[in-house]
Amino acid sequence: MASPLPVLSASNLIKTYKLADGREVRAVDDVSLTVQAGDVLGLVGESGCGKSTLGRCLLKLMDVSSGQIVFEGRDITHMREATLRPLRQRMQMVFQDSYASLNPRRRVGALLAEPLKVHRQADGQRRSSIAITHRLEELMDLVALSRDALERYPHEFSGGQRQRINIARALALSPRLIVADEPVSALDVSVQAQIVNLFADLREQLGLTYLFIAHDLAVVRQISTRVAVMYLGGIVETGQTDVVLCQPAHPYTRALMQAVPRPIVGGAKPPSLKGDIPSPMKRQAGCRFHTRCPVAQPYCAANVPVLQRLDDGRDVACHFPVA
Repeated sequence: MASPLPVLSASNLIKTYKLADGREVRAVDDVSLTVQAGDVLGLVGESGCGKSTLGRCLLKLMDVSSGQIVFEGRDITHMREATLRPLRQRMQMVFQDSYASLNPRRRVGALLAEPLKVHRQADGQRRSSIAITHRLEELMDLVALSRDALERYPHEFSGGQRQRINIARALALSPRLIVADEPVSALDVSVQAQIVNLFADLREQLGLTYLFIAHDLAVVRQISTRVAVMYLGGIVETGQTDVVLCQPAHPYTRALMQAVPRPIVGGAKPPSLKGDIPSPMKRQAGCRFHTRCPVAQPYCAANVPVLQRLDDGRDVACHFPVA
């Protein structure tokens, strides 16, 4: 029996920015990944590694320099906007800054109704008004906000409540895929847990698929079914969450896990990575991580590793993966 088509797949994606002086910065460097229906793929890595850029490229909010993006079996890489618009109902994004992504001059009800009107979810003036009002009330119930919130402005809410509003807007058109770009990083720890639990509940209730971008490994472990680790524009390790985070095979993944603070008084401090992240404007030969890798060999400086499948099912881009 053939396996079902993935909701989203990307092959050899490259996103390059050209600077004023003629130099180029490769923010996304030959990335390939797959998101199956019902998956929560956690995308993790240091700040500036290209996670957010990749998320925007996958939803065609940015054009890619090369590569291929397939959504629900259709190649959308170079699809015209008029053809792509109906598909946009099926893929939505939740942004990191809950305040900047909401128009402060419009009430919440107007903000949530806008996508319904743009995509013509109801016909006829009276039917449209009734249907939209009913849908807005449903959305408030889904994200656990009172219905009177529809008459208020974004500045009247806390950060966690505004993020719930952003989630409601992403849900308005009943999408299949949601890309969440660090949706809890600006929130208090207690509120983070509430929002992560909301994402998990919505996934079970609505059958959603997520690409969850984060740098907090505890959050990723809580919600993700699979993890992809990104470093300097490329994917260095991917696999089941428990396998990757409990027994990391790539030295960079292991360094990320060792950097997680642990409340152990008097315990041995794990070794930190040495050296700085190389400049993305100066592409180096060999493995992108070899200048900071504690197990690097001369072979690593001259040869680029590719993702290879290990016995436990994960993929690792390393010449000498940790056993």
